[in-house]
Amino acid sequence: MGSDEKMDVYVVCNAKYHDTNFARLELLKLLGENEDIHTHVADSFRDITQISQCRLLITYTCDLRPTPEEQEGLQRFIQGGGRWFALHATNALLEFTEDGRVDTPDVAPLFMETLGSRFVAHPANQQIDVKVTDVVHPLTADIADFTVEDEEPYYCEPLGTQTVLLEAEYGERSVGYVQSDYGTDRERHPQMYLHPCGAGEVLYLSLGHCSGKHDMKPMVDINPVVRGSWNSPVYYELLRRGIKWGIGGLES
Repeated sequence: MGSDEKMDVYVVCNAKYHDTNFARLELLKLLGENEDIHTHVADSFRDITQISQCRLLITYTCDLRPTPEEQEGLQRFIQGGGRWFALHATNALLEFTEDGRVDTPDVAPLFMETLGSRFVAHPANQQIDVKVTDVVHPLTADIADFTVEDEEPYYCEPLGTQTVLLEAEYGERSVGYVQSDYGTDRERHPQMYLHPCGAGEVLYLSLGHCSGKHDMKPMVDINPVVRGSWNSPVYYELLRRGIKWGIGGLES
């Protein structure tokens, strides 16, 4: 890969109940560190044609539902050799029941199959002690175990093959979710994994919760600003490595 090669990266940033503006800006700063990266920014998966022409797709979304045609296009992109760096709530699709609980129905199975997991529930924000489970892979080599504050600990349904790079231990019930006991039957939960899909691959990193003053309306009028893992230098190192992996500059 020549140092002057133009590399197209597509960013979809549209996360309900999260600070999309903050996350988008931080990702663009990181992408801007490489002068060869040309970034396309969108709030949906609508332009599958442009996505398929990029080297890397980065997503910071929550409850963003791709159409069946978009799901098929995303899977073709990855199976054809594309790479997808999926952050935090990308795998979360939500519905509220009449009694106010949160349900996470399997309404986009092809999307979740491509991602390699489906979000089901999470207990309250908390400190998460993250353990590096693969100390050799370039994505995590020389990174020590670390702690993040005020983060959402995710319970996800694994789908297909996962090479787990980071994991954490927690087991509280997810109060307010339909599947409130999901995940409490196991102690360890992946925080970052690689998932092969055809000739391509997905890197999923569950860390990255952030929310601003007005992001929880109408449930909460004014929400305390939360930056979670974004306050950790280690998180930015993981993001930098994920971007480098996505453009083919971090091979094992």
